Amino acid sequence: MSKKDNKQTNPAWGGRFSEQTDAFVEAFTASVEFDQRMYRQDIAGSKAHALMLQKTGVLTVADCEAILKGLDTIIEEIESGAFEWSVSREDVHMNIEARLTELVGDAGKRLHTGRSRNDQVATDIRLYLREQINIIVSQLVKLQTGLLQLAEREADTILPGFTHLQVAQPVTFGHHMMAWFEMLQRDATRMHDCYVRMNVSPLGAAALAGTSYPIDRHMTAAELGFAAPAANSLDAVSDRDFAIEFCAASAILMTHMSRMAEEMVMWSSAQFDFIELPDRYCTGSSIMPQKKNPDVPELVRGKTGRVNGNLVSLLTLMKSQPLAYNKDNQEDKEPLFDTIDTVIGCLRAFADMVPALVCKRDNMYNAAKQGFSTATDLADYLVRKGLPFRDAHEVVGKAVACGVANSKDLSEMDIDELKGFSAMIDDDVFKVLSLEGSVAARNHIGGTAPEQVRKAIAEARERLKGG
Repeated sequence: MSKKDNKQTNPAWGGRFSEQTDAFVEAFTASVEFDQRMYRQDIAGSKAHALMLQKTGVLTVADCEAILKGLDTIIEEIESGAFEWSVSREDVHMNIEARLTELVGDAGKRLHTGRSRNDQVATDIRLYLREQINIIVSQLVKLQTGLLQLAEREADTILPGFTHLQVAQPVTFGHHMMAWFEMLQRDATRMHDCYVRMNVSPLGAAALAGTSYPIDRHMTAAELGFAAPAANSLDAVSDRDFAIEFCAASAILMTHMSRMAEEMVMWSSAQFDFIELPDRYCTGSSIMPQKKNPDVPELVRGKTGRVNGNLVSLLTLMKSQPLAYNKDNQEDKEPLFDTIDTVIGCLRAFADMVPALVCKRDNMYNAAKQGFSTATDLADYLVRKGLPFRDAHEVVGKAVACGVANSKDLSEMDIDELKGFSAMIDDDVFKVLSLEGSVAARNHIGGTAPEQVRKAIAEARERLKGG
């Protein structure tokens, strides 16, 4: 980063001051090192503002044309690497405005008429976050599409379903993947809701009270693609609830991804051995040559704490601020930007990795045969024969206790053994005690039956098409 000597007080506000800002304070209060990523949004807001000022007669046509041309030149300089960012100019806004004035003279000084850095930065952040939410949603759709591919491929694959991490009932792997899909679908809707509430324009609110110039806020809002101007100037420049809401939605999304990551870590371990992660998403050990570590899921699991921390940072930042703008709000950008970068990176990693998971079907199937996973099916069978459920529950509990004592699953007992627990049990019981019979019996909306999984996949694909 280039730093120019600043022999004078800051040109943005120096008239009130009699001495130069302390060098440490200058660096301490500057934000340009991290807010320069919003240069495109800042220039878009400036163009909209200039066009509006020209339309309302505040700027001449010549000044407006010079400003627009100068801003285009600045974009070219930034993207070619020729632009010199200066800490002495504090932030992205003043760096661009100062360069614009160098390029077009007094016309550049007139651009700030009728606005403040307060409404300028609030506008820039909304424009930037709006763009990033679209990227996040597109990555979510990519991950969800991969989940649907995996669910379809494994719609008939049986594995144990767990509660309390104990074998509960058999489910299909496709059904499990569709649970992940639904979690992410709610995350996508939260992002959409955040976008809608955020999509109002602060531009024209100026420092806090609006401006005495004859501005047209509806015009600038439309130019920038906002649904409407923000209704209150004090609120428009001072609140960051839209950033908090985004970080809250991101924390929930990352919590879902962390749960997915935890299952992948467990399933890929030697103790479960349910899946194989592609080598390209794993690393080895420097001293243990046999190791294949699931680094990508582990990192996603770990980065969830980082995003949760960013949410707490923003909540704490805002909790005691009086209206309107305060310098505290400079601290909103780093946790927000870090959350954006982290979420996009994690989604990208999962979107590429998840469809490439290899299921070890035999291992899953054998694990589902352990732990008496069809015990509930036997209870349901007895209920259909006329036994009250609580009595059926007791009968099956005794059968399981016998099985535990003899290391024998219910499906491995012969008919005489089973009849010893209830005379209602007949030869047809073995249809419900099989893993295939158990999952097939749950053939209703939301159930684990392969037929229902395939219907859920088809319906989910239609939802993704509809946005």
